Amino acid sequence: MTVGRSPFLRPRPVDDPAVRLIGFHHAGGSAAVYYPFVRHLPADWDLLLLDLPGRGRRAAATQLDDMAEVVETVVADVLPWADEGAPFALFGHSMGAVVAVETARALEALGRYPVWTGVSGRVAPLHPGVGAVPLHTLDDAALLDVMLDLGGMPERVTEAAEFLDRFLRTVRADLKAVDNYRPAPGRTPLNSPLTVFGGTQDAWAPASAMHMWRRETGARFTQKFFPGGHFYFLDSGFPALTDQVIGQIEAFLDLADDAQVA
Repeated sequence: MTVGRSPFLRPRPVDDPAVRLIGFHHAGGSAAVYYPFVRHLPADWDLLLLDLPGRGRRAAATQLDDMAEVVETVVADVLPWADEGAPFALFGHSMGAVVAVETARALEALGRYPVWTGVSGRVAPLHPGVGAVPLHTLDDAALLDVMLDLGGMPERVTEAAEFLDRFLRTVRADLKAVDNYRPAPGRTPLNSPLTVFGGTQDAWAPASAMHMWRRETGARFTQKFFPGGHFYFLDSGFPALTDQVIGQIEAFLDLADDAQVA
């Protein structure tokens, strides 16, 4: 399914998949961060990696700095794929975790239920957060220091002034959306299962705080942690994360099949 230029990167399109896994990137990132998933996913799974406006396949578009607008855009992007018949699952890291869970909630309100949602590297919506100063209000030098400390930066980002300026504008818009995000009062929990992932040394999403995600779903809730910091999964960590994502989704697919049989 493509109308014009798709906002999705599909490393290995599968037309009639057993599962569609849809990924949402972190602040300042792009769909390409999840490309290594495809090396480890089952051959009959379709991987759809979404670029938010302002990067990757949407580099010419204006960045969004409001989470409600981000989610509205993402739901419009994902909705056609949620109508394609195959079970679909959502995964997001850091900013992408907020995008994933709010997209799941919006899709459920439309009667499209993900088989599973995975969130990573982000404290729960009701958690007070980490850090006294909103990141998007930092000056360029301080913001760049924080981003370099977190890791996950584009290679050679500091070598070209034009590229660095564009990156800082993009990450600042993303972080403004995250910093100003407030969950809607009285919202209902998800009907679909939720798994939380994180790094054991991630100061921005401490393992001790991640249990608060439990409030976001009325279905099965699971936590999985890996050695490492905020970007625990990059490079050599991708196979372990992918194995856990596959295992979680397959378990809930089996439960859904059992429920249909019963």
